[in-house]
Amino acid sequence: MNWLWNILYYVVPFLVVLGILVFVHEFGHYLVAKLCGVKVEEFSLGFGKMLWGKRDKSGTLWKISAVPLGGYCKFLGDGDASSASNKADELSEEDKKYAFAYQNPFKKLAIVIGGPGFNYLFAILVFFGIFTIVGKMEFPPVIGTVVENSAAQEAGILPQDRILSVDGRDVNTFQEFRQEIEMNTSGIAAIKLKRGDKVMNIDVHLKFIEDEKSGVKSTRPMVGVTSVNLVEISPTKMSVIEAAKEALSETWRITEVTLRGVAQMLSGTRGTEDLGGIVRIAEMSGDISKTKSWIDLLVFTALLSINLGLINLFPIPLLDGGHVVIFIIEILLGREINEKAKEYVFRFGFGLLIALMLFATYNDIIHLIKRWFSLQ
Repeated sequence: MNWLWNILYYVVPFLVVLGILVFVHEFGHYLVAKLCGVKVEEFSLGFGKMLWGKRDKSGTLWKISAVPLGGYCKFLGDGDASSASNKADELSEEDKKYAFAYQNPFKKLAIVIGGPGFNYLFAILVFFGIFTIVGKMEFPPVIGTVVENSAAQEAGILPQDRILSVDGRDVNTFQEFRQEIEMNTSGIAAIKLKRGDKVMNIDVHLKFIEDEKSGVKSTRPMVGVTSVNLVEISPTKMSVIEAAKEALSETWRITEVTLRGVAQMLSGTRGTEDLGGIVRIAEMSGDISKTKSWIDLLVFTALLSINLGLINLFPIPLLDGGHVVIFIIEILLGREINEKAKEYVFRFGFGLLIALMLFATYNDIIHLIKRWFSLQ
């Protein structure tokens, strides 16, 4: 029966996390659409055959579908769930007032941005709640110990040195210091630190080591230091205003790190093995649920929500970002783009998304194979 419990440990947290993310995203589209006077015919968690459904007083069918790998809002006049095609011309003149296709491009833009916007709002509220109720647990960017023969020792870093910045980017916690080091791809980290009353600039020639994380071996840069305090960490209680500022700051930091990682992948300075998909999310959700607290799982959900919102804003046809580009062009042109042209663009976007999904799934499978063999 152990295998059954293992499946439950991975499947249940994954479905909960994904369900929350999809609901938040689609509810953003739904709410903004209602505010703009657009009728929402269907609000679905999942795709395919309907397992449960209930129609509300406004006529929206709220349903749960068989394939729990996404969701959608279907507006009046949409030809499909992605809003990539429409049948609005078949509607009566009265119904056209409430159809998405007949709204002005400013309303369309607002509705499209509503999904990613709610993903960001959700993450900010999660961080805000944690910072005000639980507090923020963090390590200061102060060196506790320096590993012998490490890159830090060779560069002259000493215990009690306070790290101020890495590669020109300010760091306020040991976690941020570590993340900046991991984002370094040149092999040389320009570190600014404070020793007593003296500020120093040191170039650290990083050493790359094989690291085993979740049973998978990978290579990452290593400085060779630990935080000044590894055992007793007191939560930093925050006021409402402090928590709000910190929640916004944390959300922006995660966005910035993600964008830098994507840019490094596109430029070839960073490998694409970190690009994962649904399988990787399920794996990480299960690992956290088995070994961490509910707060860790909540933070992980907020992190994924930011990534979902950000990725959906990429200018790829079929994604929200692709629609944003089209509506902005229509605003600038003062007219709608030809439907046939849109169709070809969306077909290209569909092919690109399928290719990205297949590549991410391939990475996930390779990752799982490596993990399985490392545990044997």
